[in-house]
Amino acid sequence: MSWIQKLYETYEQCSDTMNVPAEKLWPLSHLVKKAHVEVSIDDKGNFRRARALGRTEAPTLIQVTESSAGRTSGAAPHPLCEEISYCASDYPEINKDKFEGYEQQLAQWCESENTHPKITAILTYVRSKRLWADLCGEKIFPVSVEDAKGKKTKVSDPKVFVRWRVESAGNPVSGTWEDDGLIAAWIAFDRLQNSKTGFCMATGKPARICQSHPRFIRSSDDGAKLISANDFSGYTFRGRFTDKKDDYEKQTCSVGYEVSQKAHNALRWLIGRQSFRSSDLVVVTWSVAGKPVPDPFKDSLSLFLGSDEVSQVATEIEQPDVGDVGQAFAIRLRKAIAGYSTKLAPTEDVIVLGLDSATPGRMAITFYRELKGSDFLGRVQSWHEQNAWHQNFGKETKFVGAPAPRDIAEAAYGRRLDDNLRKATVERLLPCIIDGQALPRDLVESIVRRTCNRVAFEKDKSGRQWEWEKYLGIACALFRGSYQERKYQMTLETERTSRDYLYGRLLSIAEHIEGRALFVGGERRDTNAAKLMQRFADRPNSTWRTIELALTPSKSRLRANRPAFMHGMETLLDEVISKFEGDAFLSDRKLSGEFLLGYHCQRQALNPPKPDKPDESASDDDTPDTDI
Repeated sequence: MSWIQKLYETYEQCSDTMNVPAEKLWPLSHLVKKAHVEVSIDDKGNFRRARALGRTEAPTLIQVTESSAGRTSGAAPHPLCEEISYCASDYPEINKDKFEGYEQQLAQWCESENTHPKITAILTYVRSKRLWADLCGEKIFPVSVEDAKGKKTKVSDPKVFVRWRVESAGNPVSGTWEDDGLIAAWIAFDRLQNSKTGFCMATGKPARICQSHPRFIRSSDDGAKLISANDFSGYTFRGRFTDKKDDYEKQTCSVGYEVSQKAHNALRWLIGRQSFRSSDLVVVTWSVAGKPVPDPFKDSLSLFLGSDEVSQVATEIEQPDVGDVGQAFAIRLRKAIAGYSTKLAPTEDVIVLGLDSATPGRMAITFYRELKGSDFLGRVQSWHEQNAWHQNFGKETKFVGAPAPRDIAEAAYGRRLDDNLRKATVERLLPCIIDGQALPRDLVESIVRRTCNRVAFEKDKSGRQWEWEKYLGIACALFRGSYQERKYQMTLETERTSRDYLYGRLLSIAEHIEGRALFVGGERRDTNAAKLMQRFADRPNSTWRTIELALTPSKSRLRANRPAFMHGMETLLDEVISKFEGDAFLSDRKLSGEFLLGYHCQRQALNPPKPDKPDESASDDDTPDTDI
């Protein structure tokens, strides 16, 4: 019951904080449904006009009963706004049971002490039996709905959903979904319709017990429920309860109607505002007090600049003049996290909740954590610090930091990976972020292996491999995060003498030499180092001899045209080879992902970012335009 209690507390603390109507939490006994047609009448129940609704104005707050909110079949009418098959008695194929149930329920509301003038007008018009004829006279049918991509789909006539607008002099609020008095009247009336009480396990007090818990949790067409028990004739109770409908509620944890409504409404609201989605998986992170929290599924760039609460702090931070870019990143990260700490108290509760469904009707909580604000911020900070690296997500998106879980999944299995595989990968990464668990070793190895196969990645028209550049940064970030004890730096470590790191440096130097020779000769083709990268990772020593022999023409060209450059490169090659310890250089053992770190850092040192120049045409720099 912990999750439902936390959601209930969130509703209580956040219900009065939203001033924008579209962001408000749903009230009790209400839900939002997409209406197709709006019918306007006067306060005497006379028809005025009708119109079809566009996609953006279709969502409408409607009154519901406990049974109508979860209906899948059978006659369970909503109290006011409904489908044509319920509220139009002159519809040619009308189901009398549906209309009679709708009319009777509306009449009971009108006759109660919680009635409202708009309800009386609507009931008068419904009883005039003119709705279908009036809509046909306005040429409403056929009705089509437009999705987010602009595709239109026809709605069958019985399923056309009608909302009401009652216009009267002196009342500027004519829509039934906008009238606070009407909303309060229905809540008061519905509260008296179910007198069954029991012990609510969430509040610890006697309360009206919920008989049917809400659905439509993840979206407006989501039929899966978190709590459900509606099979009284099948196998639901076998081996679990001594009796069926009469006694099973006494043998289970009962939940109050108000608690269930508020908890589910809070969950819908949070999912709509700040959730991560992947197929059927939804993960939502929130503070019970409604304070802003960093999204654990964003990369470091989005963490700095994607939140209004910390954007000003992040944009004003300038990179300090320090030798290691990792120190600069850590300072920026601490300042960004401090922006959240100013509003989120260390002892306030932060919840991380994951939902998934295997079938259309049942949903399960797949991940649940309760943390204090200081612990949550500390773990998010640790994730971004430990897995930080130079990221190159395209010509306009380069940053230092940790990649997002969605990007990690694509780096491990490709952009065209199956939705279920992406979802499973994100679920595996969630405990690494929230609980500080180690990264899955097979996932890291998969990314390293795919990154080494450089020739498999496509190029754009300019010859750049942007996708490979992106995955190279992700591979380095995750390998660095998997071996925190080795304390890898994000700049070139000239004193690191591990075999794999040095071989990575050699590959980068060879690529730089051949790349410069091709540039001087006006040629455009891949270097041998790039083409043989996969083979080099598997058999470094034997492949290095092949690459070194292939460098001979490039060295000759550069000695004739760029002697100073070639002398520096030969000196650097000798320096790196001399750092191998013992027979490590002669070993043909497969390289680990560490060689990518050495390769990337050496390449960055050889191709430092070019400073902005006032006149690019005046530059005599003949360095190839290599993206790091």
